[in-house]
Amino acid sequence: MLNKFTDDYLDGLGCRDFAPRPKVSGRLSSYDGLLMEAVGLALPVGTVCAVGDGASRIEAEVIGFRGGKTLMMNLGGPAALLPNAPVRPIGPPGEAEVGAALLGRVVDGAGKPIDGLGPVRGAGKWPLAGKLQSPLDRGRVLEPLDVGVRAINGLLTIGQGQRVGIMAGSGVGKSVLLGMIVRAAQADVVVVGLIGERSREVADFLETKVFGAARTRSVVVAVPANHSPVLRIRGALRATAIAESFRAEGKKVLLIMDSLTRVAHAGREIGLALGEPASARGYPPSAIAMLPSLIERAGTCVSSGGSITAIYTVLADGDDGNDPVVDSARSILDGHIVLSRALGERGVYPAIDLGPSVSRVMTDIADKDHIHAARVLRRHLATYEENRDLVLMGAYRPGADPEIDAAIACHPAVMEYIRQGADEIVTLPDAVTELTGVFGDA
Repeated sequence: MLNKFTDDYLDGLGCRDFAPRPKVSGRLSSYDGLLMEAVGLALPVGTVCAVGDGASRIEAEVIGFRGGKTLMMNLGGPAALLPNAPVRPIGPPGEAEVGAALLGRVVDGAGKPIDGLGPVRGAGKWPLAGKLQSPLDRGRVLEPLDVGVRAINGLLTIGQGQRVGIMAGSGVGKSVLLGMIVRAAQADVVVVGLIGERSREVADFLETKVFGAARTRSVVVAVPANHSPVLRIRGALRATAIAESFRAEGKKVLLIMDSLTRVAHAGREIGLALGEPASARGYPPSAIAMLPSLIERAGTCVSSGGSITAIYTVLADGDDGNDPVVDSARSILDGHIVLSRALGERGVYPAIDLGPSVSRVMTDIADKDHIHAARVLRRHLATYEENRDLVLMGAYRPGADPEIDAAIACHPAVMEYIRQGADEIVTLPDAVTELTGVFGDA
């Protein structure tokens, strides 16, 4: 009787599916302040590990392998690590928290909330690297997106699902233009990735650009410049993954990333640390090759009916339009908006240089009268800029060329159309009506 009771009792306590698993652990063999080498463990790239014990414990991510050693990069600040410190995996590679639980929240590159509102509860999961789609699963861009900026709505019309770059040197007004778009964009959800920017700009962006009603429909991923390059790249991937999850629900998503260049800089740091040879302007091939895989994740989805309209800022170092990141982004994006320092110096804001700027889908989403008026304005502006020096020197005689006369007469109206206050919102119908009313009969 006692034996039967013991057997039944022990069988009830036992777990028939239990399978013991060894605890994976390794040792730190090398650390130079950025790149770590560990021995004694083999883990997939992207796995997050805990290095060290107690107060000196930090987190690092596996980024590669070399000579039987696992290469990792620090995800935090400096740490007092010692040789042979323990290395243990603590997280699987490549998943982001997504869903409506993130609306109104601010998270860092690791997905941890930094807004003081407590943990994110009820979030779903989505691969950081995204879900690969067939090109035929992407729909055409056929519907315009109202961004509230007169010059963009009228002359560089953006479509739902388009990828656009805002290209300029430092201090020309990229962030201000982004703020205007975030406040006025007609989108269901706005995902903002502040990657590699100044910490001051993060607080400023939240308080002046994403506030009130705009905050409740926004998700912000903030990874300032003093964070690890791995975290900066994870921040860009996380922001894109969050946008993808909302698109899968059929929503119109606006993805803002400031800036794409800082993501490439992070890729350059990692590539050089891994010993990759530097090529164009010090960028290793992997840093530039990373950009298409990130940008191509935006667009429309045929199955869900949702879309990701992506706007990336691209910093032209030294105002060089042939910078490798600028040149690569220009070839991948569906349009680019170039900001001119010369226009900014003349007090024209937003300082959009219409000559080199283009929207490659505008002909598919705008009617004929709208396109005609936009071309007339562009023609007048190009004619004026070509002959600007002659006019200013007084070397041009009025009446010598009818096109130049028309360009001079229309120039004040052109500049007035481009100018817009930072707090002003001009809807797409108003921008088109004003454009066709002034330039539609020419």
